[in-house]
Amino acid sequence: MTSTAADQPITRLARSQRRRAVLASTVGTTIEWYDFFLYGTAAALVFPKLFFPGSDPYVGVLLAFGTQFVGFAARPIGAAIFGHYGDRIGRKSTLITTLLIMGIGTALIGILPTYAAIGIAAPILLTVLRLLQGVAVGGEWGGSVLLAMEWGSVKRRGFMASWPQVGVPLGLLLSTAMVQLMSSTTGPAFETWGWRVPFLASVLLVGVGLYVRLRVLESPEFAAVKEKKTVVKQPVVEVLRTQWREVLVSAFVRLSEQAPFYLFITFVLTYGTQQLKLERSSLLTDTLIAAAIGLVSVPLFGWLSDVIGRRLMYGIGIVCTALYAFPYFGLLNTRTAGLVLLAIVLSLIFHDMQYGPQAALIAESFGTNIRYSGAGLGYQLASVIAGGPAPLIAAAILKNTGSSTGISWYIVGCCVVAMGALLLMPRPADSTPPSVEAARARG
Repeated sequence: MTSTAADQPITRLARSQRRRAVLASTVGTTIEWYDFFLYGTAAALVFPKLFFPGSDPYVGVLLAFGTQFVGFAARPIGAAIFGHYGDRIGRKSTLITTLLIMGIGTALIGILPTYAAIGIAAPILLTVLRLLQGVAVGGEWGGSVLLAMEWGSVKRRGFMASWPQVGVPLGLLLSTAMVQLMSSTTGPAFETWGWRVPFLASVLLVGVGLYVRLRVLESPEFAAVKEKKTVVKQPVVEVLRTQWREVLVSAFVRLSEQAPFYLFITFVLTYGTQQLKLERSSLLTDTLIAAAIGLVSVPLFGWLSDVIGRRLMYGIGIVCTALYAFPYFGLLNTRTAGLVLLAIVLSLIFHDMQYGPQAALIAESFGTNIRYSGAGLGYQLASVIAGGPAPLIAAAILKNTGSSTGISWYIVGCCVVAMGALLLMPRPADSTPPSVEAARARG
């Protein structure tokens, strides 16, 4: 049937809102991950000296990564809190709150006195602020992914949901670039005040993010849920009662993606500078290059998952990561600039094979009225079992064995568990009803 002239403005409005939803989700997640990754970089490079002085280098690194783990442990809490409100009042307003919390927490880290100034209070306050970061980013992911995915068509869910995932490489790119810039321009002063500038710059980024998010409408799928009066009063309780298996499977399927990822972007800085005696600036530059490639590879693999299937695309990523576990450290251990760059770039490409389709893969396991809670809990629970412990486990293995071999086996083990979880994942919980397509058309 040919569209009438009156239909055209409505179609254009729907397209406009779709673009705004993708932009708002991507910009917001970029800022959130900029803040989150910034802490990880600082934990690897300067926090051991500034907030945990007096201990040997190894203990200082463990303490710094320990405070980093607090942020990971807080992420399921954030997912539960904001999942509740995201499934009750909507995605948009919840995402504005998470952005504000993250921005305030990061800016406060930028003005936090060090151990030399206020003693033991410094690492305690640092841990509290890291806790706030974790709560915020825990609530961010589910909403940003759903806002983009639920504005897209069912056939393009992998591609649409991959755009908020681009916030990870973009946030990593921006945070690493800021640290690299300040490190090179401030020189020795980087460890006194230069490291603070990237944290304080978060305030400006949050302002941009709020402007973009305030201009987007609520997700049409959630609007349809409200219209049909099927909003769940206690969505977190409901998802844990009816779909707890899906929550656990979603967490374990991320082991092959998240645990290696935090070895590839944070632990590599410690391993490279302390174990291999490589230059900090060269490692940061290599990470920048790899993150820049992720701006293309994440949506590419998300789109590819719409073509060949999400499980197949994700499974290929798991296998590639497992096969790369030993060559990765082999390339790093050569200490040859080109091979070190190759190691870092390939590590993130194999990660992106999983990260591109991952958002839709997990979100499709849950119905719309409990999707924010279910997907958020499953996704963020992996922070406790995968991302948070990974640098600590790797540091302990390296300390006890003096070799990277055990770390490679750790990566392989994560991949084996993730493949088992992938095989157990259910088919999509629901499809988009006709009323949602009508809501999209109304814009």
